[in-house]
Amino acid sequence: MYTSGTTGHPKGAMLTHSNIIWNAVNVLVDHDLFADERALVSAPLFHTAGLNMITLPVLLKGGACVLVEAFDPGTTLDLIERHRITFMFGVPTMFDQVARHPRWANADLSSLRILTCGGSPVPTPLIATYQERGLTFLQGYGMTEAAPGTLFLDAEHAADKAGSAGVPHFFSDVRVVRPDLTPVGTGETGEVVVRGPHVMSGYWGLPEETEAAFADGWFRSGDAARVDDDGYVYIVDRIKDMIISGGENIYPAEIEDLLLAHPGVAECAVIGVPDDTWGEVPRAVVVPAAGIGLDPEQVLASLSGRLAKYKIPKSVVVADDLPRTASGKLLKSRVRDRYGTPAPEQEADS
Repeated sequence: MYTSGTTGHPKGAMLTHSNIIWNAVNVLVDHDLFADERALVSAPLFHTAGLNMITLPVLLKGGACVLVEAFDPGTTLDLIERHRITFMFGVPTMFDQVARHPRWANADLSSLRILTCGGSPVPTPLIATYQERGLTFLQGYGMTEAAPGTLFLDAEHAADKAGSAGVPHFFSDVRVVRPDLTPVGTGETGEVVVRGPHVMSGYWGLPEETEAAFADGWFRSGDAARVDDDGYVYIVDRIKDMIISGGENIYPAEIEDLLLAHPGVAECAVIGVPDDTWGEVPRAVVVPAAGIGLDPEQVLASLSGRLAKYKIPKSVVVADDLPRTASGKLLKSRVRDRYGTPAPEQEADS
């Protein structure tokens, strides 16, 4: 199964039957699925979460899956009502589009029992939107190389640990470590590493990349995270996406989370752009909500007092859309290619 390629070229993760079975067992243990589950599968089946986190576990338990050819927020609401859907998975942008649909406020969502979200850091405003509708909005964290389930936040802690990716699945070992593989302290940022019976055997035809991806039996995710006093893991961002400005580490996901709380911002991405003084500085690329005209200066002003000054983007680009994979994940590499030049004339248009 191929990785999303959000930070480079997709790689083929070799998943054995055993890897996939152990992942399904983890889902059944931690999600408490029922035999009469009715799952809506909007994520494509070539995406590891669409196949391995919802379709196969539901079928293994004896439930039913409603498959759709392509995701559409209005159709999603129709299918939930028509088929009395109980369980669905989506990446953050899918759930955000559903919540922004005109029918959201009045749609009959009473059948929904479990909503799980993953694929990229989940914005806290999005979590709040679903909790306000009285829905159990769960989130997790995984990767194609781990078939993919790695961390999961259960319903009991969905509110008090909102924003966390949770704790390891039952049959999974996860650590957050320093470069020398020693565990980080509480609140310290490190890299997520994972091992277990669900982790791939390697990358297809890429022995050097396979060797580089493992250290002392642990798969190195390339994702940065912190751990709280209770052992709950908070994903910070992709390590490759980190911006180093004047020697300070800036994680775009923190800025993006606050930008998405702005009522006029529908989508956003923060990237680093070259700067003669600081080496690189953050730039925000924002997509306006329908019918909204965004003022870049006003967008930046909304971050004042909520972020350290060095984290506030030095420029804003207003764009019509952002490049995404077929499963809805943001392609940061293409955002950088398109909007990463230092030319000031880009700052207020697409």
